[in-house]
Amino acid sequence: MKDRVREWLGTSKVDLFLGYKTVDGHPLPHAFSKENLDELEQLIVSPARYSLEKLATEILKIQPALKIGILGRDCNRRAVNVLTVHQQITPGQIEILEVNCCPSQLHKHADCSSLSPQTYGAVKLELGIDNNMSVAQLEQNNQETLFAKWQYEFQKCLKCYGCRDICPVCFCKECSLEHGELIATGGLPPEIPLFHLVRAVHMAGRCIDCGLCEDACPVDIPLRLLYRKVNGIVKDLFGYETGVSHEQPPFSILGENAPAEPHREAV
Repeated sequence: MKDRVREWLGTSKVDLFLGYKTVDGHPLPHAFSKENLDELEQLIVSPARYSLEKLATEILKIQPALKIGILGRDCNRRAVNVLTVHQQITPGQIEILEVNCCPSQLHKHADCSSLSPQTYGAVKLELGIDNNMSVAQLEQNNQETLFAKWQYEFQKCLKCYGCRDICPVCFCKECSLEHGELIATGGLPPEIPLFHLVRAVHMAGRCIDCGLCEDACPVDIPLRLLYRKVNGIVKDLFGYETGVSHEQPPFSILGENAPAEPHREAV
């Protein structure tokens, strides 16, 4: 991997490479450059995950002529496809050096949906939602029970904005979650369930199911399950699969021209 990055930088395939190196005992994102190739000896594949594509996108806003390489998994590639579809970056600006997926250190369930379910305590399972459930399993509950379970999860929210800030495909210049006429700023707890339902609608046709939002959430709200549901509705109604290609039209354009559909119940 180090040899490949050294080749990319040496041949100017990329101008910067975003990966990880250990700083004071912590694996942190770091930009490696051709001017400091010796630093590549410190390049590591970290079990911690950051949205390197989001960092790259912010750099490209300042210096759009750069070509940036990133260390990435399959979810990073899907995120780059979505960012390209929504014209936040152009094809070729970000190159991905792929590594195998691995479980997150923070929440072992969050990085791979094929991992074995785990128990998170009797209270969580009785009153709330097991993050390892599938949408189909969750919907075996009646609507009254579902509503109570989601209300339990949403009321834990600290309104830290960690889910939004870590998300690789959140790029709006003005965030409706901070719009005073829609959702009051500064209030704790946030409006239940408005805060999370507004974000869920924005994730429809955009979420690439990377699990970073759940990693960032300090109170373990099953956000990934919520966004899988809204993405499933998009797929059922419009046949739209998020992040499969950088050449597909944005879902917002597809949705504008789609015929009206009957009301569908949410999770």
